[in-house]
Amino acid sequence: MNQYIVTGYDYTDEGAFDRRMAVRQHHLDGAKHLKENGNYVFGGAILNDEGKMIGSVMILQFETEEGLEAWKQGEIYITQKIWETVDIKPYRVAEV
Repeated sequence: MNQYIVTGYDYTDEGAFDRRMAVRQHHLDGAKHLKENGNYVFGGAILNDEGKMIGSVMILQFETEEGLEAWKQGEIYITQKIWETVDIKPYRVAEV
């Protein structure tokens, strides 16, 4: 499978954190679904100095580019404007 590192940084407007929290459970449910299908490797929140969530990092894997694109089209943090920027790069988890 092709692996990817996904880095999403949240919008910084006044309502950004509230938007994140309003859809966070949907995002986590989506990650659980990805894990059940073998697409989720690991992930977590990026925190600022005060410990507040300001973004996310996920390691995902898909058989095809179409699978990655389908995930992007349905990811609630993208569709609901939680992540202002999303950077996706090919990645390989080291096997040690």
